[in-house]
Amino acid sequence: MRRRILTIRSFVLQVWPTCDHGAGTEDAVSCPGAHVPGHTVCLTHLDGTGRATYLATLAPGADIDHRGTSFTSDLLNELLDALRDPSTNQPRMGNAQFAKAVFNDGASFEMATFAGDAHFDGAIFAGGAGFNGVTFTGDARFSRTTFTEGAHFDRATFTGAARFDEATFSRSAGFEGATFAGDAWFQEATFTGRAGFNRTTFTGEASFTGATFSYYAAFLGTAFTSDAWFNRTLFTGPESYFTGAVFTGSAWFDEATFTDGAQFDGTTFTGEVRFDGATFTGDAQFEEAVFERSAHFGPLVCTGRVMLSWAVFSAPVTLSLAARRLECQRTRWSSTAEMRLRYATVDFSHAVFEYPLTLAAEAEPFLLPGGALMEEQMFAGSPSQVRLASLRGVDAAHLVLADINLSACLFAGTVHLDQVRLEGACTFDTVPPGTHWAHRLPVRFTQRRALAEEQHWRARRPAAVRGWNTAVLGTGHVGPTQLAPVYRALRKTLEDGKDEPGAADFYYGECEMRRHDTRRPTGERALLTAYWALSGYGLRALRALAWLGVAMVVTIAVMVLWGLPVDDPKPTFIGRQPAVGQKVVLTTDIPDPVNPTGPLTERVTTERGEKALRVVINSVIFRSSGQDLTTSGTYTEMISRLAEPVLLGLAILAVRNRVKR
Repeated sequence: MRRRILTIRSFVLQVWPTCDHGAGTEDAVSCPGAHVPGHTVCLTHLDGTGRATYLATLAPGADIDHRGTSFTSDLLNELLDALRDPSTNQPRMGNAQFAKAVFNDGASFEMATFAGDAHFDGAIFAGGAGFNGVTFTGDARFSRTTFTEGAHFDRATFTGAARFDEATFSRSAGFEGATFAGDAWFQEATFTGRAGFNRTTFTGEASFTGATFSYYAAFLGTAFTSDAWFNRTLFTGPESYFTGAVFTGSAWFDEATFTDGAQFDGTTFTGEVRFDGATFTGDAQFEEAVFERSAHFGPLVCTGRVMLSWAVFSAPVTLSLAARRLECQRTRWSSTAEMRLRYATVDFSHAVFEYPLTLAAEAEPFLLPGGALMEEQMFAGSPSQVRLASLRGVDAAHLVLADINLSACLFAGTVHLDQVRLEGACTFDTVPPGTHWAHRLPVRFTQRRALAEEQHWRARRPAAVRGWNTAVLGTGHVGPTQLAPVYRALRKTLEDGKDEPGAADFYYGECEMRRHDTRRPTGERALLTAYWALSGYGLRALRALAWLGVAMVVTIAVMVLWGLPVDDPKPTFIGRQPAVGQKVVLTTDIPDPVNPTGPLTERVTTERGEKALRVVINSVIFRSSGQDLTTSGTYTEMISRLAEPVLLGLAILAVRNRVKR
């Protein structure tokens, strides 16, 4: 056997021409005769007889070395036919060296088996590259490989490490259904066309750090069993899809850029998740996503919407976002969570909070892990305040709001609203202040905080004045019946927070809703109407004082005109002159006051005005003046002693409600 091998080698030396191909340099490439010591030969230089002789020496599973070789499709097919396994009718080779090889037209390795290592580093595929169903038993290296046309690795199996570092995919790149049992490296790779990784399985680490997806990136249903790295990855295509993907290990998207949105709907993150410094120019969709371990969303920037509706957070999570809108409808928070936001409008409709959740507005731009400030040029000119759009259907017992704008928030339907904590400067909407005209009648509103839903209800009324916010889509037809309990719950929240002036505004709103609620008894509504008219439910001191002034003026006028007699009655002593030594008995009689007569103008004098004022002042402090009065004056004083102290008390109560600590 040994002699036979020597004979074949001698024949090879005689038939195959030599080829330097850079021999002796670091980047030297070998030809098929490289196993012959000291000789480098090129397959393309062989004539028909020499090529046939070489191919006849190959057998399924043989090692091949064609670095730097220029292949046509016919030449490649001849090589693969020589390596075809008769049992499977598919090519099977051992270690395969194709570094810097050039495939001038279509190169099809479909269903082939590389039993050893496969090296295509620096190779150029000028035509399509077909690796569908290929099995790479050893390492597969495609570093710096150029795929000018489509590259297809669908259903391929990579048992060892797979390296596509700095590879260039000028057209479509298909890895759908592929299996990477070892580590898969696509660092700094460029995908100019469609990149499909749907239903791909990455058992080892998957690194796309610094990669560029210029058109379309699809990872639908992809499974990442180990850690997945997308740090500094650039997604510039129309959409990036991770829908239904499963990240069992950690998922790192630090400083990743999505220029036209990204979809993570239905994605499962079993390990840690990080998006530090990530940028989403469009929408970031995480609907129905599952986060089983701690997650760090940000700080990141999203010029569109961050959509977390129906997502589940099973572990503590920290979200630091600068976004236009954050949608969290029907999300489930099964652990503590902290959300620090800028610019965003947040919708928590029907969300479930099982543990404390803090929603806070960040006053300054976020700091990135390296200490630099996060760029926010896309929000230039926009206020950084955070708005809450809705808490409908939420159990707010574990909710903390800090420095949040609640002017447009919908509260109707919120459970345990009285237990929500309002920290910092949480602001509400206000009524349109000043005097307005409705049906040619003046209507004046005093400044107070009000709920958005009251604004919507008032805007729908026929006699609505300008300044009320009109209802928006989805607000429904909430009216006074639903809003009175909301005002009552928020009033208790502010009272528990020692914000008595704020609580007073919500007490006013509660009474307003009760007064306008047609389902309540007429007597209750009439009483509330009187309470509102006289003192603004005990919260408008000027109104009560104005009514007190009117009452005093009216009382004085009545006293001057009809209440004071013409003259003060003088006592009259009546008796008989007794004999000397007898007891004297005198009867004192005070005549009835004489009602004034004559023209009314003659009754208005300084003396009568001073007496009437003394009567009124004593009535205000619930005292009797002792002044003789006519019958009309007596009844007027009785009414005055009842009404005017009440009005004074309402004014004092209103002042206290505004300064109470």
